[in-house]
Amino acid sequence: MPSLIYLDAISAMPPYPEVVAAMQPFLTEAWGNPMSPHVAGDRPRAAMDQARAEVAALIGADPREIIFTASGSEANNLAVQGIASAARGRRQIIVSAVEHPSVLSSCRALEAHGFRTVMLPVDSHGRVDPAEVQSAITKETGLVSIQAASGEIGTRQAIAEIGAITRRAGVTFHVDAVAAAGRMPLDVASLQVDAVSLSSNQLGGPSGVGALYLRRGIRLAPLIHGGTQERGRRAGLEAVPGIVGMGAAARLVAARLPGQQSWLEPLRLQLFNALRRVDGCRLTGHPTERLPGHVSLVIECVEGEALVMALSRDGIAAATGVTCRDRTAWKASPTVMALGFDQGLAQGAVVFSLWPGNTAEEIGRAADIIPRCIARLRALSPIYPLAQGTHQ
Repeated sequence: MPSLIYLDAISAMPPYPEVVAAMQPFLTEAWGNPMSPHVAGDRPRAAMDQARAEVAALIGADPREIIFTASGSEANNLAVQGIASAARGRRQIIVSAVEHPSVLSSCRALEAHGFRTVMLPVDSHGRVDPAEVQSAITKETGLVSIQAASGEIGTRQAIAEIGAITRRAGVTFHVDAVAAAGRMPLDVASLQVDAVSLSSNQLGGPSGVGALYLRRGIRLAPLIHGGTQERGRRAGLEAVPGIVGMGAAARLVAARLPGQQSWLEPLRLQLFNALRRVDGCRLTGHPTERLPGHVSLVIECVEGEALVMALSRDGIAAATGVTCRDRTAWKASPTVMALGFDQGLAQGAVVFSLWPGNTAEEIGRAADIIPRCIARLRALSPIYPLAQGTHQ
């Protein structure tokens, strides 16, 4: 799709050419089972070891603390359900109101088995108050799960402060870093976190691969049984080509991370400054403590899904929020509503997320096309003239 202006990197990024090249031998020649005790398993096993080290290096972990999964959502499920189930009678879980559906759904699944979820509110920018975490922790708390940053609203959380609180309290702290890894520095030791979820396709790797960092000594009940793969914590033959690709992507983004902000920020500002001039467009999330290259808005009298479809016809890929959520299940984003926006405005949520392939010329074209699409949709809206009247 050479003409497509791709502004949906928060859903998936195109795999880097170096990633595809690294994967190729494990699709064609080194296809053996890494568990096999013969020569056909040697190269896949060694490649997985290297990939484990590369993913670990991205977040300052030990390679033995990395568990490969099939996605970031599986990593979140394994962390929340696996850690909570192994928490020796502690049946309270603390989360925020803006967590990813894979975290919140895992909590609901555990509630059917007697667990209790405490959902903390966020402020108008989507941030959790660390003091609220401190107040919510009791002797029954077995797990705190707070995302590093939101893919829907871009807001970064005060993970180091929360980590210090949970470490003092002796409570396991899980961080969903799927949207954050590769976009902001993460060091598990300085953040004092115990578990971190990652996804390959957010790093410029292949889809269908994820990873969970689990600090040594943290107990985990596996979700998938039947084999001793991943040190017995996740049974099943590993997807070697994808794991190799995730490792290569982790190595690439780690090298590029220090200079990322300097080239992403001008492009983000170019797009945001064009859109903020459109009547009825309001930023969601924190104005400064947010992911680089992330612009999220609510737009009055425009449905986000309709805008994304209109933009697609005009050659722009964008998002309305989390792609894991059923399109028919939520017309209004629960995350955006948690910031205090009413349902009508939350239906107008849209997300533009940049990636390394974007150019200033592309962003300039997008800045022209997006307001025109908004105007076309508003021309069809029976409520927009009424809304204009209330603003006069």
